[in-house]
Amino acid sequence: MSMLSARGVTDKSRILSPRIEMLLRRAAIALLLIPFMTWVIADGEWLFLTGLAFVLSLAVLEFASLFRHVGRRPAAPLMVVGVLVISISRFFTQFDYDALIVGTFCIVAMAWHVREFELGVEHAGSDFTLTVSGFIYVGWVGSYLILLRRLPDGLTWFLIALSAIWFADIAAYIVGNAIGSHRLAPRTSPKKSWEGYLAGIVGGLLGAMLFLKMLSIGSDPAARPEISVIMIIGAVVGMLGPLGDLGISMLKREVGLKDTGALLPGHGGALDRMDSWFWAALIGFHLVVFLA
Repeated sequence: MSMLSARGVTDKSRILSPRIEMLLRRAAIALLLIPFMTWVIADGEWLFLTGLAFVLSLAVLEFASLFRHVGRRPAAPLMVVGVLVISISRFFTQFDYDALIVGTFCIVAMAWHVREFELGVEHAGSDFTLTVSGFIYVGWVGSYLILLRRLPDGLTWFLIALSAIWFADIAAYIVGNAIGSHRLAPRTSPKKSWEGYLAGIVGGLLGAMLFLKMLSIGSDPAARPEISVIMIIGAVVGMLGPLGDLGISMLKREVGLKDTGALLPGHGGALDRMDSWFWAALIGFHLVVFLA
């Protein structure tokens, strides 16, 4: 009996050790990045624009690379240029030039891929759709992070939305690993559970409320955001934010890759880290504009 018990303990430790090692690695990387991220986000000006445009450029390159892995040829250089242009435009003018930029991008992308087809690329038509979808997803949706930060009191709203998605992710991970038994999307992301998802909604709400509590320390009560708005943002971000992670998981499974890149040890690529942020920013921006 003692030998069997010892063997069970050994086997269990072998199962848990890689997971613990991965969590420690991810935590160490996160702790190293937090001071730099705080500086960039707090700046809100040229440093913020430069840092975010750089990360979005990496993310759209990873998007293109996913499909190059299975023989597709989305126009990666054009996608990077499109992401940079829309990021800069939104920093200075919000939505003023969105229609012009998106329309111009689609025209140029079509010309690019017609030329590719003439040169013998058999899947140039579907490559065109990948080029446009990568630009829309990473550039148009991703640059809502800029729009959210550039709102009046943008730093507060930005951190509320991100706090909600961070806490939602943490709560979903902890509860899902502890008691998750009903699979949320078994083909797309087998480890996600309905229990974790529901915990994530609560986590998003608590994360937004916790940030509001921290914000209230020593501040003028009249300058604080309405608690009802904060609660709605936290709950809706917790409810819909996971679609970002599930969507990228779907793309990775289709092409047979585990991560979108290898930017950070234990964290994957820029797109792996930013996927839920995109939706948190889009949701947060429109809720603030509509409710605040």
